[in-house]
Amino acid sequence: MKTSVIFFPFDLFGSSGSAAGTTLLADELLEVLADNRRETVATRAAAYTPHVRIRQFTFDTLDKYQSWRRDGRKAVRQALRRGDFLIWVAGNHLGALPVYDELAGLARSPAEAPLVVQFDAHLDVHHFADCTRELSHGNFLLHCAGPLPPLVNVGHRELLLPDDYVRRFYRAAFPASALAVDAEPARKYIAEACAAAPRIVLDIDCDVFDPTFFPAVSQPVPFGLSPQQVLAFVQAAWSERVAGVLLSEFDPSRDQHDRSLATLVWLLEYLLLARYESPRGG
Repeated sequence: MKTSVIFFPFDLFGSSGSAAGTTLLADELLEVLADNRRETVATRAAAYTPHVRIRQFTFDTLDKYQSWRRDGRKAVRQALRRGDFLIWVAGNHLGALPVYDELAGLARSPAEAPLVVQFDAHLDVHHFADCTRELSHGNFLLHCAGPLPPLVNVGHRELLLPDDYVRRFYRAAFPASALAVDAEPARKYIAEACAAAPRIVLDIDCDVFDPTFFPAVSQPVPFGLSPQQVLAFVQAAWSERVAGVLLSEFDPSRDQHDRSLATLVWLLEYLLLARYESPRGG
């Protein structure tokens, strides 16, 4: 199986600096792959390096912005139809909408509906009086082109959305406050739900991390997860049925000594090794 790593630096309607993060991550991964190919001794990177293909979108004309959602959906559809493992790196979280649009088609069949495990400080179904009803990175799930796939959130810090409203969109949502007390029930739920799912997609919005560990987001929210906590949940969800991973909301202008960048580059390499060395992760 090949891996399609698609860099999609869309960042309109929220978190405008995140497009630069997408471009920076593309440069870093290309450098990693080039270093791997130049290496003359055996390394673990040989497991994934020959299988990675990279595609980079640009949004340098009005026409490209006008067709962003259609073009994104086409790229996702091509990767999924080839059976590729998909890594989708967006600017803001709204840039993940083309993936959700394509998953919506699969959601019409319960036997094919992928489970999306979403790591996010926000539940992106905001409908408050002072929020725009138009498409934005805070409400994009309300604009999905079809039924949402089953969603489970890990790590949100919402304090205003009522539980009955959240349940309209999420199968389960585990706030960071509950994980701080005892993360084991949530980890067990994720492991069991993923074991029963026909396909799994991990959606990682970088603001799930606590800003102490990961400052490079446009809208940091306190009391978030540590990188170790995120990794533990990724491992709980991981199996050969993980079909894709989404990353978004990395704003390098807010980074400190490149530690957020280093976290994401390490995570990308870890995910590739997990995909090709062991279906259960390492």
